[in-house]
Amino acid sequence: MGEYGERFRAELTAVYEAAGSPTLMRLVRLGQEQKPPVKVAASTIHGWLNGPAVPGGTHTRYFLALTAFLQGRAAASGSSYVTRSQARWQELLRNAREERDAARGGRPRTVSAPVAQSSGPVTLPVAPADFTGRTAELKSALQWLEPRTTKEDKAAAVVVSAVEGMGGVGKTALALHAAHQARARGWFPGGILFADLRGYSHEPVGVGETADRFLRALGVRAKDLPDTVDEKVDAWRLMLESLAKQRQPLLAVLDNVRSAGQISALLPGPPHRALVTSRHSLSSLAAYRIDLAPLSPEEAVAVLNHALQAGDTGDSRVSAQQADALRLAKLCGYLPLALRIISALLRDEPDRPLADQAAELEDERTRLDAMAYDNDDDQGRPLVVRASFALSYRHLTSSEQRAFRLLAAAPGPDISTTAAAELLDQAPAQARRLLANLARARLLVFTTISSISLPVADVERWAMHDLIRLFADELGRPHSDEDGRPTAVARLLDYYLATAEAAASHLQARAGQPHSEHLTTLEQALGWLETERVNLLSAATAPPSRHHALGAGLASTLGRFFTQRRYLEDWITLTTSALAICREHGDRHSEGTVLRNLGIAMREVRRFEEAIDAHNQAAAICREFGDRHGEGKALNSLGIDLREVGRFEEAIDAHRQAAAIFQEVGDRYSEGTALGNLGADLREVRRFDEAIDAHRQAAAICREFSDRYGEGTVLRNLGIAMRAVCQFEEAIDAHRQAAAIFQEVGDRYSEGTSLNSLGVDLREVRRFDEAIDAHNQAAAIFREFGDRNAEGAALQNLGVVLAAVYRFEEAIDAHNQAAAIFWETGDPYRERKAVRSGAVAHNERWLHSNSL
Repeated sequence: MGEYGERFRAELTAVYEAAGSPTLMRLVRLGQEQKPPVKVAASTIHGWLNGPAVPGGTHTRYFLALTAFLQGRAAASGSSYVTRSQARWQELLRNAREERDAARGGRPRTVSAPVAQSSGPVTLPVAPADFTGRTAELKSALQWLEPRTTKEDKAAAVVVSAVEGMGGVGKTALALHAAHQARARGWFPGGILFADLRGYSHEPVGVGETADRFLRALGVRAKDLPDTVDEKVDAWRLMLESLAKQRQPLLAVLDNVRSAGQISALLPGPPHRALVTSRHSLSSLAAYRIDLAPLSPEEAVAVLNHALQAGDTGDSRVSAQQADALRLAKLCGYLPLALRIISALLRDEPDRPLADQAAELEDERTRLDAMAYDNDDDQGRPLVVRASFALSYRHLTSSEQRAFRLLAAAPGPDISTTAAAELLDQAPAQARRLLANLARARLLVFTTISSISLPVADVERWAMHDLIRLFADELGRPHSDEDGRPTAVARLLDYYLATAEAAASHLQARAGQPHSEHLTTLEQALGWLETERVNLLSAATAPPSRHHALGAGLASTLGRFFTQRRYLEDWITLTTSALAICREHGDRHSEGTVLRNLGIAMREVRRFEEAIDAHNQAAAICREFGDRHGEGKALNSLGIDLREVGRFEEAIDAHRQAAAIFQEVGDRYSEGTALGNLGADLREVRRFDEAIDAHRQAAAICREFSDRYGEGTVLRNLGIAMRAVCQFEEAIDAHRQAAAIFQEVGDRYSEGTSLNSLGVDLREVRRFDEAIDAHNQAAAIFREFGDRNAEGAALQNLGVVLAAVYRFEEAIDAHNQAAAIFWETGDPYRERKAVRSGAVAHNERWLHSNSL
C-alpha cells in the first residue's frame, strides 16, 4: 500500500475505533438501509479497514454513508474524535484511488505533497485519561496541524494559550490529545517530539538542551552531537530540511513555554508543525492561537463524572447528585486542574456526598487549601492549585505584583482602566501598562464593552478568575500595609461615589446643577451607571464601605436611576445595607433618610404596607431631630403609599402637610412635587377641578426650575385628570408631552406609562389605530423591563381598543394574556376584570357574526 493508501486507512480506522468498532455485519446492514440499497460484503469492508483495498467507484455512495454513520456514533459516545467534512473524505478517497491507479500503470497522479506512513520517533507522554470537552478547540488545533494537500500552506506553528492564563486550564492536555490524534492519522511520519520547557520554573530548559534532546530522539549518536548551542540548532535545522526532502513531516510539541525567545530558534517551517503551550500569548510569534477559557458548566460536570468513573468504579455520585455536582464545578471555577484535584479527593472517599465536599469549598478563606492533593499529575507536576498560580506570580515585577495584590481588593466582577488607575494611584496610561502586563501573563482577562458614548478607559474592562482572585487576596492581606491597601480601596470608593453623584445629577434634568467633566452628557451618565451598576452594588455592600460614605449614601444618590431602569431589587439591597450601617453607627438622622428611600423602593415593588411603615418611621425620626424639611419629604412619600392602598383622605392630608412644610422652609421645588401628588389624590376622590389646579401649579413650578423629569410626571397626571372631565384633546396633548419628555431624559419606563395613558385618551376620541399603536408600544416597554403587572394593564387596554374595531380574535387574545399575567402576579381584582373583558369581546364577536 502506498502513502495515500496508508493515510486513507489510518483515517478510516480512527473513526471506526472512535465509533466503538461496530461489527462488520452492522456495517453490511447499513448498506441495505440506503435508498436504494447498496450491496457490500463484510470482507470488502474488512479490506478497507485493514488494507490494501480502497473503495471503488461503485461504492462511493456507500463509503460516504459509512463515514457519516461512524462519525455520528463517535459523537454520540462522547469520543474526542474530531469529525471530517464529506468533502475531506472524498479528497482522501480520490487521492488513494489515484495512487492505486498509478501503481497499476494507469493515468499519472495529480495529487501533491503525499504524507508517508508514520515511522519516526514518538516521545509523547500519555494524554490525560480524564480529558473531556474542548471539541471546538481540538478541532481547530487539528485543522492547523493537518498537512496540506495543496501548495498553499498555512502557518507552521499553533500556539495553545489560555484566555485567563492560569495554570491548570488544560493547555497541555489539549496539546497532547491533538498530537495523539495526529499520530493516529499518520500525519507526521518524521516523528512527534515532546519537550517540557519548564518556562515558569527556577531552571527553564534552554534552546541547546531542547535541540540536543530532539537530535538524540531522531537517532543522532551522542558522539556525533555538536558541542555548542548554535551548532546544535544548526544540526536540528539540517535534520528538519532532510526530513522535508524525504516528505517526512515532523511535529514538535513544546510545552510550558514562557517566552518566544525560548523556542524561536527551534520552530520548524512547513511541512513540519509545532504545537506550543504557554501562559503568555507569545505575540511575537507568527502563529495561530487557540485561547482556552475555563470549561463550560456542562463540560466541568462531565470532567468530574469521567474522573470518578475511571477504572469502572461504578461511581454514580454525579448522576445521582446533579445539583451538588454543578455547585462543586462552580466552586472549582470550572478549572480543569481544580476539578482533577477534587475528583482525586472524592475517589479516596467513595462514600462522601458531593454536597459535603462542596460545603468544604464554600469558605473562601480556606478554598485554596482544600484544592490540593498529595500526589503529582501525569507529567510529574504537583496537584495543587495555589502552586500552579504561584509560578505565574513569581515572574512578575514588584510593581506588577503590587497591582495584582491590590486588584483583588476591588469589589465587583471587573474594573475599568479609569477605576484601576484610582485604586493603584497611577496615571491612567501607567495603570493600563500594568494591567496589560498582567493580562499578558494571563492573570487578568481583558475585554471591552460596546459603547459609543463612554471614554475608552471606561469601556476597557479587566477581570480575574474567581480562584485567581482568592490567590491574589491571599497574597495581598499580609502585604496590606506595604501596599497601602486600605487607602487604595478608599480611593476607589471615593471615585465610585463622586462619579455616581455626577452621573445622577444628569438624571435630575434640572438647569444649573453641576456636572462632571468625566461624564458630560446624559447618554454618558446612563452608560456609565449601566456599565458600573454591579460594581457599585458590590462596592456599597462590601465591608470597607461600612466606614465610607458610599455605604450609606449610594442608595439615595441612585434612587432615580434604579427607579427608571427598574433595578428595584438592587435598590432594596442597597437601602437595606445602608440602613444596617446607619444603625450600627448610631446615626439616627441618616437612618431617617435611608428609611425614606427604602419606603420608595418597597412601594415600587408593590410592598405597600412595608413602604408605609418605613415612611412613618422616617417622619418620626425627622420630627425627633426637628428636621422639618426631612419630615416633609417623608410625608410626601407616605402620601403616595396611602393613595396606592386606597386611603385617599389620609393621602390628601399627608400631601397637604408636606406642601405646607416645604412652603414654610422655602423649598418651592419640593412644594411643586407635593402639589403634583396632591392633584393625583384629589383625582381619586373625583375632585377633578382641584386636581387640575394642583397639577397646573406643580407643572409651573417644574418649568420654573427647568425640571424636565418632574414636569413629565406632572403632565402625565394632569392628562389623567383632564380625561376624567372629558377634556380629551387636552389629555392627549398632556400625555404626548409627557412621553416626549421621558424619552428626552432617558426614562423609558415612564415613557411607557405615558403611552399607555395616551392610548386610553385616543380611544375616547375614536382614533383607534393610534390608540392600538400606543398600547403596543407601552406593552413592549413594560415587557422589556420585566414589569408584568404594567404589561398586563397595557394588554388589557389594547384588548378594549381591538374589540372596538371588530378585531375580536386579537382582542380576546390580549385579554387572555392580561388575565394570565394578573394570575401570575397575584392580582385577583385585575385578573377578574381581564376575564370579564375577554368574555365581553367573545360575546361581541358572536353578536357581530350573527348580525352579518
